[in-house]
Amino acid sequence: MSPSPCLLEKKSSVGPLMACNKFSYEISTCLYACHPKLHSSPLTVTILALILFSPLIILTIPIWVPIGCFLIAITAAFLSFCGFGVAAVAVAAWVYKYFRGLHPPGSDRVDYARSRIYDTASHVKDYAREYGGYLQSKAKDAAPGA
Repeated sequence: MSPSPCLLEKKSSVGPLMACNKFSYEISTCLYACHPKLHSSPLTVTILALILFSPLIILTIPIWVPIGCFLIAITAAFLSFCGFGVAAVAVAAWVYKYFRGLHPPGSDRVDYARSRIYDTASHVKDYAREYGGYLQSKAKDAAPGA
């Protein structure tokens, strides 16, 4: 009786002899040796791996869930920090160019907003000056001794 094809060592195209006792490549090779139609299906390899390792996964899930949550939180914090750092550097570079007079993109909008704010402030000041005197005279009329 000949041994199972899954236990035979096969010569790979890369060089060294490989046995069917490692994980993905070897499972795939064993499947091909036993059932050539199953070799082209990574889904089959994934399902077999889940079947083989499901008891281990179920027993260790209380360990992996907190570790996974912690790693996700740390990764999100790191990526946020990096993103905010890049944004801060970009803003600082834009402000530097703006105050040096190099007219970065969007500086015309800032100039327009500054002129609108200045115009509005001067209109409010004129309005307060005009109607402030009016209100003071009305207050003197209402309380002549004040």
